[in-house]
This record gives sequence, structure tokens and C-alpha cells, in this order.
Amino acid sequence: MERDTRRRRPEEPERRPAPQRRRRNKRSPLSNSMLYIVMVCAVSIVLAAVGWSLANDMLALNKDKVTATIVVDDENDFGSVVDQLKDNDIIKYKGLFRLFSALSGGSDKIAQGSYLVDTDMDYRAILNSLGSGSSSRVEVSVTIQEGLTVRQIFELLEKEGVSTVEKLNDMAANHDYAFSFLEDIPLGDPNRLEGYLFPDTYNFYMGEDPKYVINKMLVNFDSKVDDSMRQKIADKGYTIQELLTVASMIEKETDGTDRTTIASVIYNRLNNPNASAGTNGYLQIDATLAYINGGNVPTDADRSIDSPYNTYLYPGLPPGPIANPGMESIQAAMNPADTSYYYYALGDDNTHHFFRTYSEMQSFMASQERYSNS
Repeated sequence: MERDTRRRRPEEPERRPAPQRRRRNKRSPLSNSMLYIVMVCAVSIVLAAVGWSLANDMLALNKDKVTATIVVDDENDFGSVVDQLKDNDIIKYKGLFRLFSALSGGSDKIAQGSYLVDTDMDYRAILNSLGSGSSSRVEVSVTIQEGLTVRQIFELLEKEGVSTVEKLNDMAANHDYAFSFLEDIPLGDPNRLEGYLFPDTYNFYMGEDPKYVINKMLVNFDSKVDDSMRQKIADKGYTIQELLTVASMIEKETDGTDRTTIASVIYNRLNNPNASAGTNGYLQIDATLAYINGGNVPTDADRSIDSPYNTYLYPGLPPGPIANPGMESIQAAMNPADTSYYYYALGDDNTHHFFRTYSEMQSFMASQERYSNS
């Protein structure tokens, strides 16, 4: 067998085609420029929209009409003011308003009170409206009637939004008002001002500083009970406190027509404790019982309440006024009628009837239907 003497070529490895590189599509300079312009425009539109919204809020350019009352309880609590503005839709951006206030110094100018603001005001106008001299402060007229107690006056002022009972009590008890008629009355009790909050109609700002609220009434008392009146009081041998105490009892007891006669009964009992009328210096004024029982109609049981204001238990004047009397009662206390009466009782005709003796009063009361079940 013949061999194949021909040389074999070594097998060549199989050749694979080289991978082709992807060609990148090159953007033209014009395409890049267009994309940049689009992006710039988009960002500009967003920034413009945000800027317009911020400017609109700060400058009050285009807002829906909203009006709100903003209450500043604490001049140092600016955060509460900002929250109220935002919650009432007066401003939209609290952070921007705070920044504007800090840069303009407006937050340092706000004062305690209640203020009427609206969305027509820009940031500067809002800040200016929250100051003590602002025309936006809400004012309220309050009539303090004759015979109200300190407690009742403070409750009325709270009801009208002028201040709170808590703040007024604290100021009445602890602030040392610079009036000579208060010099000898110790601090610590709001009732120390009983008798001195002069009844009148006052204009107060809502949310007013309680110190100024009380001071306004004291200034009025100081002007009404002037130096000439105080000298007359002194000439009669009484202090202002004592005379106001008498006046306050007259105010609470009178039917409106008999102030000077009631005054004569009080002075007759004070000045003649050993008279045959048998009062022994006890005033026995029911209004003093109402003062210590919370303002309720006095009962026989109330006569045993152990209080220096109980004129059934303690002779002489109570420690101080039981209400804030008006000028008519003050004048009656200064100029009582000249009578020999020691007793009086309310008749079925809703007027007081006056008597020299207890037996005379008892006979009268027995004839009146209002006492038939007593």
C-alpha cells in the first residue's frame, strides 16, 4: 500500500469577523444650542413662576380678598403672629415673611393688642399695622356699670376681648400703681382695687395690656375724686377707703332714689352704737353677705359666715369697699340726709321704707306680702 507522501498543511484557525464599533451619532452644534435654550427657558419659567408667587405674596399684587383679626398676646412671641397670618391666609410663605421682618426690623415694632389685617396689605403694611399706633387696632367700647365688683368688671372685660381675667387679676394684685390713694393698700390681692375702678364707658383696644386697662380706670377715679373732694372727706374725719366703703354699700342697697337716706342709716349706726335703737354698731347690710357668698341672694345661714365683711357678725365698717360705686353714691356718702332712722326694709312697691326702731320695721314687714313666707 502506497503512503501519501504529500505534506498536509496545518489547519488554520477559523477567522471570525472583527466586531464592528458602533458609531456615535454626533449632534450638530445647532442641536446642542437648541437643547440648551430649551433648558434655560424651562428653568426660567419655573423661576419666574416661583418669583411671581413670592413677589405676589410679599407685595400683595394679586390675592383673593381675605380679612382677619390677629391677636398679639405676647410682644416677644413673633412666631405666633406669623402662624396666625399664615393660618388666616393673609400670607403664604412664613419663611419669606420672617426674613423680610428681620431685615426690615418690623418684628421689633409689634405691640400687644388685636389688629384687623387683610390681603390688600403687603408685608410692610402688615408689620406697620401691628404696632401700638396702628389704625388697624380693634377698639371696643365697654360700659362699667355702678356697683360692679372687681371680679365682675374683669369678667366683663374678658367677655369683650379686652384682656383675660387671669392677666387682670395678676396686674391688679401685683402692680404698684402710682396713686396716693393706693399707698396704704398692700399688694397681693386683686380686690385691693375694689372701689377704685371708676364706673364709666371706656374705649379699650382688644387684647390691650392689662396694666393700661386698669390704669385707665384708676386715672378716671383720680380725676373724678379730685383734691377738693378728698379734702372734704378728710374734714369729715374719714379716709378715702372708709368713705368708698360706705359709698359701695349705698350703691348695692339703693333702689336709685334713696341714696342719702341709706347713708344716714349707716352713719347713725356707726356714730351711735349705744343708741336705744339697739343696733350696737352692727350695720347688718345684706349686700356685704352677697359680697362674701359669691354674689348670691343672702340667706339667714349666710349671717354666720365668719368673715370681716360680715356686718352681722362684726361691728363697724367692713375692711374695704364691696363694689365700685358711682359718683352719686360717693356724693351721698359725703352728704347724708339728716335723719333718725336706724332701719329700712323693701316694701311690696319695690322701694325702701325707713324706721327709727326695730319694732316699727317688724310691724311694716308683717303687712307686706313679700315677707309672708319668711
